[in-house]
Amino acid sequence: MKILITASEAMEKGVWLEVLNMFGRDPDEEIGLGEQFILTEEQALTLGLIRK
Repeated sequence: MKILITASEAMEKGVWLEVLNMFGRDPDEEIGLGEQFILTEEQALTLGLIRK
């Protein structure tokens, strides 16, 4: 399963810095609020976005 999350949603859920780290992005980099990230099921579980 793949989970899609936008930068805005990640910020709202309090997992933004973790998402940046997972994708090797720099926190100082300019990223649009609508930019999408595709998480694996394992990544989403780690972030507490889904439960098994």
